[in-house]
Amino acid sequence: MATGEARGADPAVAASVGVSVAATARSHFVDTQKYGEVPARKGHARGQFGIFVDPVHCKGCAECVEVCAALGHDALIMIDKVTEEPATGESTLDRYDRDMRFFRSLPPTPPAYRNDKALADLMLGEHAMGYVGGAGSCAGCGEATAIRMLVAATRQLHGPESMGIVAATGCNTVYGSTYPFNPYRVPWTNSLFENAPAVALGVRARWDASGHPERRLWVLGGDGAMYDIGFQSLSRMVASGSDIKVLVLDTQVYSNTGGQASTASFGGQVTKLSAFGKALHGRPERRKELARILMAHGEVYVAQTSPAHINHFYRSIIEANEYPGPAVIVAYTPCQPEHGIGDDASTRQAKLAVDSRAFPLFTYDPRRGESMAERLSLQGNPAIRDDWSRSPDGSAVDFLAFARTEGRFRQHFPADGSVTPEIQATQDDRLAYWHSLQELAGIR
Repeated sequence: MATGEARGADPAVAASVGVSVAATARSHFVDTQKYGEVPARKGHARGQFGIFVDPVHCKGCAECVEVCAALGHDALIMIDKVTEEPATGESTLDRYDRDMRFFRSLPPTPPAYRNDKALADLMLGEHAMGYVGGAGSCAGCGEATAIRMLVAATRQLHGPESMGIVAATGCNTVYGSTYPFNPYRVPWTNSLFENAPAVALGVRARWDASGHPERRLWVLGGDGAMYDIGFQSLSRMVASGSDIKVLVLDTQVYSNTGGQASTASFGGQVTKLSAFGKALHGRPERRKELARILMAHGEVYVAQTSPAHINHFYRSIIEANEYPGPAVIVAYTPCQPEHGIGDDASTRQAKLAVDSRAFPLFTYDPRRGESMAERLSLQGNPAIRDDWSRSPDGSAVDFLAFARTEGRFRQHFPADGSVTPEIQATQDDRLAYWHSLQELAGIR
């Protein structure tokens, strides 16, 4: 986190942890152009920047290292936890517990060091930490990042007491309520698999009647809660016009109940209940496009986005919160065990899903105009007018290129280099869906 100076710590806290604070705390801060050079040109003191991962809550997925490296930086590394460090004689956890207490004693990053146009700077705000460590999610879980960013953006821009959450039964409610931890610093309740939007209608009505129409109410749910058994409840909530926001955690599979296929699953995807065998080669049906269906409801804000696309994701959350009515964000959230990807791969695979048209980005905002072409924006996708984007060597980044990188499609690519008819059909379906979005946006 950027600070004006590392000396901003409470002297009492610094004194209580001893002189080792001075020896190690500054090692977590570095000079950067953004927080040092740029503020200095404007007459401010040079700031320093640091990234902090609490080892008590670290799951060891190393995704933070992967993301940092992908951005061209080398600021993060993985280290072993040891019981006694040679330099200090203390354990790794004891040292970092001390340094984290020092970090938490620092004042908030001053507004002068934040850039409103760089939406990632929302995480530097004093209210951004609303989903904290302690959740029981899997290492590298794609859902957890989306939830953290949602809560950060809402609390930072609307205030620490500005929101509540109604969660549908699923992975998010399991890892969000692992005793004795609750990761939320906002009111949170868990409803049944299929009726979270209906519960939210009741909460919204009560808040409005109590004189709190400004509060942001968010519904969280996965594939089953929003694509399948809870779709009717979601549709009714949207049709009501009520000021409720929804985050759909799209993993294309029922992770919480053993990895069954859902209507969000891709054709040919191999799951617990859609195995690859002699008769059937994975899930035989096409994927339901929930975001496209929701656009047909008319007066509703809809976005399809991913936490890997930071500005697009935050912009979608900001616009949804500002929209005077229902808003639904469908977020691509990889599931490591069910997708067959590494613990550090959520961001990488989400980017590839967008680049390959497996999961295109878009926003649909009725405030932009009367026509579908005015309301729908495909900004954020690569090669927006082409069928496929291209890699630096000129090869097409198509759905097959994406599918080859994940275990859930592995059996569709035999050793002889061929592909099955089922995965080829999904490739054709993804291109047809991209064409339909281009047409609706007035591009095709």
